Amino acid sequence: MPKAGLLRQIGLFSATALVISNMVGTAIFGSTGFMAADLGSATLILACWGAGALFAFAGALSYSELGINFPSSGGEYVYLTHAYGPEWGFMTGWVSFFAGFSAPIAAAALAFSDYLGHFSPSLKLANASITIGSGALSLSLGRGQLLASCLIAAFTILNCLGVGRTAKVQNVLTGAKLLVIGAFVVMGFVAGSGSWSHFTAPAVRTSTVSLPAQFFVSLLWVMFGYSGWNAATYVAEEIRRPERTLPLALAAGAGIVAAAYMALNVLYIYSTPLRDMQGVTAIGERSAAHLFGPNVAGAFAVLMALCLVSTVSAEITVGPRVYYAMAKNKAFFRAAANVHPRWHTPVPAILSQGLCAMIMTLTPFRELLTYIGMSLALFSALSVASLFVFRRKRPGWQRLRAVDFAWPLIPSAYILVAAAMMIFGIIQHPVASLTAFATVGAGALIYHFGLRGADK
Repeated sequence: MPKAGLLRQIGLFSATALVISNMVGTAIFGSTGFMAADLGSATLILACWGAGALFAFAGALSYSELGINFPSSGGEYVYLTHAYGPEWGFMTGWVSFFAGFSAPIAAAALAFSDYLGHFSPSLKLANASITIGSGALSLSLGRGQLLASCLIAAFTILNCLGVGRTAKVQNVLTGAKLLVIGAFVVMGFVAGSGSWSHFTAPAVRTSTVSLPAQFFVSLLWVMFGYSGWNAATYVAEEIRRPERTLPLALAAGAGIVAAAYMALNVLYIYSTPLRDMQGVTAIGERSAAHLFGPNVAGAFAVLMALCLVSTVSAEITVGPRVYYAMAKNKAFFRAAANVHPRWHTPVPAILSQGLCAMIMTLTPFRELLTYIGMSLALFSALSVASLFVFRRKRPGWQRLRAVDFAWPLIPSAYILVAAAMMIFGIIQHPVASLTAFATVGAGALIYHFGLRGADK
């Protein structure tokens, strides 16, 4: 019998849907309330999301060039391995397991529970029944965390049963997500009870950090919101005609999401004074309550929770392809390379990711966002920087005209902004930031004393 492997079953529509589903999720539905508290200005909130859109587009263009030259599953793992060596390839895969996928899955599932807390307050993250520790070092357990874990378990099992079946479910969820966002925006401006005076109304900042520093820290969360623009590169080995499909999927997905994000944030501010949204996780629910009243807000809370289900599904699909690609090259645990002979999915990788994500639902939501943002900033910047290595060392390298037109401005700008975010993140959120770097260090130690030692 032929050996089981991945199949090229994903077309342009499904690849773009995967990008959109990975991008639209936790941050846009759960971070604007924190930004309102920290920035205290509607103009700065919109400027932060606008800067994030430019940042994401620069990354998408750079990754498009990487993707057409490496049309195989794995994303950053493939790029960093070829550019800097197997150690860096292993570390990006290692960090992706925790911060790139498991933590975002946990964050999306937690936000899902918080939105359903509209109907049952015990599901709200702030109402966890058991809390150990305090601040960034605390762990919480309640009905919200349990529901989030159940959601993760359900889609982990679904993803084991075949990428074709999962893609069909994902397409439906993505379509529903876009319809919900579109309906919310249109109905909010046409029939909602809001005020444009909210854009100029004063709001007292709760953060004592200087505005320039806080802007870059907030940009970490925005970057997490846009981070799914690279999703299609992780399943490149299952995409039909990747040289054509990848750039189109990345560009279309990033453009659609950027427009949706700006529209949603304008609506949030139009509906709710900044002082009333400060520190709120389920910002969409609060916005709907101000626009339509508490009864209609319940319907939108359910629909926005459905949007987060789409995000959970997409991220559970993408992550295991990274571990699969690593394991095939003997750079990860061998079991991750095992593909089920009937379902053609990397079942051990999917199951281990699901378990890790369920454990991470115990982490405080705000610290989880910072941990994710720091990790993504580091390795996406290293991946974009690899373009300079490949263009210099590989004579047959295929260049993307959009990047070539502004070379080296686009990749350089991406790297500089990512560096600034990480510096301010370390200063303002040392626990979450150092935890992210500790994850990188642990990966380096495991590679040196574990995998590399085993090869010897």
